[in-house]
Amino acid sequence: MKRDYAVIGLGRFGGSICRELSREGMEVLAIDLDEDKVNEFRDIAAHAVIADSTDEHVLKELGIRNIDHVIVAIGDNIQASMLTTLMLKELGIKKITVKAQNDYHEKILNKIGADHVVHPERDMGKRIAHNIISNNILDYIELSDDHSVVEVKAGNKMSGKSLVDLDIRAEYGCNVVAIKRQKDIIVSPMATETIKEDDVLIVIGADKDISRFEKNLVVED
Repeated sequence: MKRDYAVIGLGRFGGSICRELSREGMEVLAIDLDEDKVNEFRDIAAHAVIADSTDEHVLKELGIRNIDHVIVAIGDNIQASMLTTLMLKELGIKKITVKAQNDYHEKILNKIGADHVVHPERDMGKRIAHNIISNNILDYIELSDDHSVVEVKAGNKMSGKSLVDLDIRAEYGCNVVAIKRQKDIIVSPMATETIKEDDVLIVIGADKDISRFEKNLVVED
């Protein structure tokens, strides 16, 4: 279903979201105070405008109330980020995702009604750290402060064994929610499913459990 999005702040983070959403065929309204940045997105986003998102009148004129999901990706200006979030909340936007600069900023954003707060630098740091630990860890996504999803390439320790043999749930407290096998995806695999080399397992669990799972089954000796 095609839904309307607005991205406020066209720096590295906001710009990449705007590009990706547009590539996926979504209608995106791109907003920034910097004329050069806005010009860069004129041919990428459905609409690109120079505007001050802390001005309620300007937001109303842009028809922001008609947008389903607004992503606030304002760079270093924490005050502008918070003011924009407050305005969007007051205007009744259904979903607001905001980029946080630090933990203090995140706490305030949560208090003033942001639906989802992201720490791109911190989250990327976690992903890179896990990828450094093992080439078999393909992706690492934080779900909450203590739960994550990890995408793992099956290596020697898992290859040829079934989920029952590995007993991942009992041994590590993690759940294998899907297996990617070439172009296929096996959702909620049976316990008897045998893992093949180069299968990709999507595993969900508490960070401490995922950490044990990685050390024992993912990292190759």
